[in-house]
Formats: sequence, structure tokens, C-alpha cells
Amino acid sequence: MIYIVIVIAALCVAYANGSNDNFKGVATLFGSGTTNYRKALMWATGTTMLGSVAAVMLAGNLIKAFGGKGLIDDAIAAQPQFAAAVAMAAGFTVLIASRLGLPISTTHSLMGALLGTGLFAGSAVNLGNLWSKFLIPLLTSPVIAVAITAMIYPILRWLRRRSGVDSTYCVCVGRETVEVVPAMTENCQLVALEKAEKLTATIGQQATCRSQYTGTVMGLDAAKTLDRAHYLSSGMVSFARGLNDTPKMAAMLLLAPAFGVNSALILIGIMIALGGWLSAKRVAETMSNKITTMNHGQGFTANVVTGLIVIGASRFGLPVSTTHVSCGALFGLGAATGGAKRATIVTILLSWVATLPLAAALGALIYLALSLM
Repeated sequence: MIYIVIVIAALCVAYANGSNDNFKGVATLFGSGTTNYRKALMWATGTTMLGSVAAVMLAGNLIKAFGGKGLIDDAIAAQPQFAAAVAMAAGFTVLIASRLGLPISTTHSLMGALLGTGLFAGSAVNLGNLWSKFLIPLLTSPVIAVAITAMIYPILRWLRRRSGVDSTYCVCVGRETVEVVPAMTENCQLVALEKAEKLTATIGQQATCRSQYTGTVMGLDAAKTLDRAHYLSSGMVSFARGLNDTPKMAAMLLLAPAFGVNSALILIGIMIALGGWLSAKRVAETMSNKITTMNHGQGFTANVVTGLIVIGASRFGLPVSTTHVSCGALFGLGAATGGAKRATIVTILLSWVATLPLAAALGALIYLALSLM
């Protein structure tokens, strides 16, 4: 019976992970107006699944890390009740955040659940491993993402301008656009109202201003080339997330005798894809529109920084959070452009602070309930 609970709990946390995390790789595609929500979601689902498949070959160290061994007593980490409590606690924590539209870290939730459940079960905690293998990567990765993005974007913007590529604005309603001449770009919202009468609109649509690039680089159209690069960079982030996150949840399934490493990774990958496809809308809106304003080039920059950090961490078995890294890149972008929305950023940071104690408390309560069964 307990093994059935483990399987269900692990699949639920994978679904919750998809609902909260899948869209993070493509949030810049949607937020910058490069594509619509449905196309961005399709791209995220496919590339995340590829990352999950790649995890079969590349991410064995993360499976070991999130089995709990080396962090808490091995005997307690091997208990079926322990694995079930950790999975259920992490899953509930992430689902609550997804419902509220808050992008939190499944990695952070799992770590909180591991600690809370382990301590309640009477285990000692290996503080050395906790600090070096878990807390340092989780705490430093978003700071690194903020710093790198804030430094790199001004350089890339300077290079764009030096290459002769200009940034202009257009007023957009659905698929229709009207270009705003450069002299008017400082008051783009007012121009949007004036120009909207020239566009066809239906009830519920809004006239918005978007930045777009004009010009060529080495004979290539700058806007089209950047859009393609933006797609590739978002795919890289989603791939990295699948690679980094799938093993963390597969570790739980391995306590059920019916599963081997490969089957656990594939099944978790499928559930991640389903969670993202069916339940990503609220977090997608927060990541795409509520952290910072962005154009195509800015979104591309944030994606490249996120992808490189997460893939590098996966290669060395470091359990960084794609959420923390991708949000950190967006925070850095907002700092560099002045477009940061501080109220949303503060809310997200507070949700990160609350994640660990909430998951820990849920883990302890669920472990108690399972022990009494």
C-alpha cells in the first residue's frame, strides 16, 4: 500500500512541478510578444520533455542527491513513509503556489520537505552537506543570474547600436500593428490610444506598445534573426529545466520496487509535461508580464544567462533552482532597463522565504499521518 502512495505522490509532485515551472523557459517569448501563449507552451512542453529524456544519460548525480542519503540518516531516507511524505509535502507546496500564480522552486520545496520530514523522524542533519551541496547553489545561483544579466545586457545593447540595428515601437492589437515614429516613442501609451482607431479590434482586446528591431547584420534581417535566436534560447532553458528537475523527482519513484532509473525518469518527464500543458496559465502571466517589461533582445539575454547557469549546474550535479535562476535573470534585466516591477518582485521573494518552512511543516505532518496508518 505504501508503495502505491509513493508512486502517486511522486507523480503529483511532477505534475505540480510542470504547472509551476514549465512556462519559465518561454516566459520571455510570451512577455516580449515574440509569440502567443499557446505556441510558447507547445515549445516549452517539447523541449522540457527532451531535457527529461537526456536526464537518463546525464544527471545521475542529482538522483543520488535527492534520495536524501548523505543529508539525513540513511535508514530513515530509505523508509517508504519518508519518501511518500517528502513527495506529498513538496507537491502540495508547489500546487498552492501555482494556484496563487507565484513562481517558486520545486527544488526548494523538496529540500524543505526532506529536512522537515527527516528531523521529525528523528534524524540528524548533515550540516556540511546541507550547506555545500544544497544551500550554496540555491542561494548563490539567483544572485549570479542577477549580476550577469545586469552586466551583459548593456553590453549587448551597445553592440546592437554599434551594428546599426535600431529599436522602434509599434502599436499592436491582436495580429495588426501600426508603427510609431521614433519622435513619439517617449509617450507610446498615448500614441496607442490615438492609433488604435486605425486597427481592427474586438471586445476585450487592448492596444499595446511593443519594441521591435529594424536593420540588418551581416546581410541578415535583425528582427527575424533575433526571433529565431530567442526561440533557441528559450528551448535551451526548458531543456535545462527538464534535465535538472526530472532526476530530483525520479529519486522518489526508485523506492518503489517496480521502477528502475530509466522508467522513473521517463514517467516523471511525462507528468511534468502534462502539468505544464494543463495548469501553467497563472504562473505564466506572472513570469511574462508582472516582473519586468521586456522586448525581444532583452528576453533573449535573460534566457541565455538562465540556460547556461542551469545546464552548467546540472553537469556538475548541483541542485540549483531553474525558478530562482530565471527569476534572477529577469530581476537583473529589470534593474538594467529600469522596467522592474518592485511589488511583484517583493512578493516573489517573500514566497521563496515561505517555501522551505511550509514544505517542512507539511512533510512532518504527513509523515506523522502515514506512520499512524
